[in-house]
Amino acid sequence: FPPTETSEGISLQLGNTKDFIISFDLKFLTNGSVSVVLETTEKNQLFTVHYVSNTQLIAFKERDIYYGIGPRTSWSTVTRDLVTDLRKGVGLSNTKAVKPTKIMPKKVVKLIAKGKGFLDNITISTTAHMAAFFAASDWLVRNQDEKGGWPIMVTRKLGEGFKSLEPGWYSAMAQGQAISTLVRAYLLTKDHSFLSSALRATAPYKFLSEQHGVKAVFMNKHDWYEEYPTTPSSFVLNGFMYSLIGLYDLKETAGEKLGKEARSLYERGMESLKAMLPLYDTGSGTIYDLRHFMLGIAPNLARWDYHTTHINQLQLLSTIDESPIFKEFVKRWKSYLKGSRAKHN
Repeated sequence: FPPTETSEGISLQLGNTKDFIISFDLKFLTNGSVSVVLETTEKNQLFTVHYVSNTQLIAFKERDIYYGIGPRTSWSTVTRDLVTDLRKGVGLSNTKAVKPTKIMPKKVVKLIAKGKGFLDNITISTTAHMAAFFAASDWLVRNQDEKGGWPIMVTRKLGEGFKSLEPGWYSAMAQGQAISTLVRAYLLTKDHSFLSSALRATAPYKFLSEQHGVKAVFMNKHDWYEEYPTTPSSFVLNGFMYSLIGLYDLKETAGEKLGKEARSLYERGMESLKAMLPLYDTGSGTIYDLRHFMLGIAPNLARWDYHTTHINQLQLLSTIDESPIFKEFVKRWKSYLKGSRAKHN
């Protein structure tokens, strides 16, 4: 598309009313944007979602929503969920939370291209799960650092008494979920770059938090992989189990030789989980982490959605490990959802 003499850009009429996943191949030669005009349920008002060749994350002004997609000076595929992009933009607030909104797109009216570049293969579909999956998998390979991790570039303050995690920290939960993603990409494609990336991702598991890793040791005995590698250690339960699931996926896929390290990390982690699970049982629910032990403060009780996450994770682990402890805890923790309580003296 050539630059236009007016600010209106070049437009393509669409008119879709049922499908709201848009995908297109794009190469910018100058700064530019691709915008999608949506008729919405908000009194049939038109809102425009702009995908702009800058690095601004998101902005919202009146009925215009802006997402930075980077310079895109070489061919790449952009796939976006217009429902999510519309609602996230309209719900933008000055806090980290997105304000609830009921707005929905009714029709994809048109697409507008501005700047100078090339646009091809414009499609609108109901879903694009595989495209999103491979985009995420490719991103993980491209953005893995030399230490095998995906550093988290925001400050995280877990709570009073914990030192803030400064930008650049690793999360065992993120590492585990990335490993699970990469393993599945490898199984689908047999592309060894995905498996190699997954194998490198075990490196932060081996280093203590103070060594820029994700490992903590409980009572000088039990290895734990930290969702938040805080000082002092926090021992978040759900994040630890996600990290173990990633290791399991890798050891099962990589084979005896390549998967040796993942297997060792997994087995040590599972031993810790079996030993420490009772510490998370309140007799009426579960506990999110062990700050009450590490800081000597009141326990951080898990909300019911986290409690059900704990149950779901243990149910999964019970299918890959025959230890009866998992089934026992699943049964008891499920009973808490129905009002059951542990016996008192």
